[in-house]
Amino acid sequence: MTGHMQPVYLLAGGRPPNRTKQSLLFQAVFRQTGKASPTIGYIGTASSDDRRFLEFIARELKESGAFQINHALIASPKADLKKAKDILKSSDIIFAGGGDVEVGMQILREKKMDEFLRELYREGKVFFGISAGSIMLAKEWVRWQDPNDDSTAELFPCLGIAPVICDTHCEQDEWEELRVALKLEKDNTVGYGIVSGTAIKVFPDGSVEALGGAIHQYVRHGEKVVRISDILPITWQKL
Repeated sequence: MTGHMQPVYLLAGGRPPNRTKQSLLFQAVFRQTGKASPTIGYIGTASSDDRRFLEFIARELKESGAFQINHALIASPKADLKKAKDILKSSDIIFAGGGDVEVGMQILREKKMDEFLRELYREGKVFFGISAGSIMLAKEWVRWQDPNDDSTAELFPCLGIAPVICDTHCEQDEWEELRVALKLEKDNTVGYGIVSGTAIKVFPDGSVEALGGAIHQYVRHGEKVVRISDILPITWQKL
């Protein structure tokens, strides 16, 4: 079963995006399916299925070559989950959109869609995400009982489809949330800061490749979290 699992692509997004560069990242994901114009199943739970989020990103995906983007509605109490599963199962790629990580994961767990998505991944489905969607595809993330008190921070599980911990487009605050999360991890755990306009390609064994620019890395050593060497991208033309 594990031999079918594909790399997962975690994009930062961020504004204002370099649309040409972001389009190249999308196209790199599309090529993983072997199709230039794949169909995409969209998961919008991080935005509570806000249609504006979908419309914004769908334009860019189609301009990058996607054939069709199908919204798998999950958040609504009236959502047809069988229909959502059929959409995701029949899509070439599954895409997790941005919004709020904790909200997105809570909805997936309540609707019992989290294990369904993991099973699709194990069967060989290609996944990618952007912003909060990227963090949802990773192992876990951090929340606070009191936002002003780091002693109240705790980790909560995400989908774990990409076996890494990461944050997206927060380079301006020097990855404050990622560093807090790493303090709660095991010693020597590495966290990835995915800079605006870049992405990481995460292989099933947890190895990581940078796409579109340097990726910041932090590691927990004892009681400290320190920055280590960036991961440099492969030649852009090879995307």
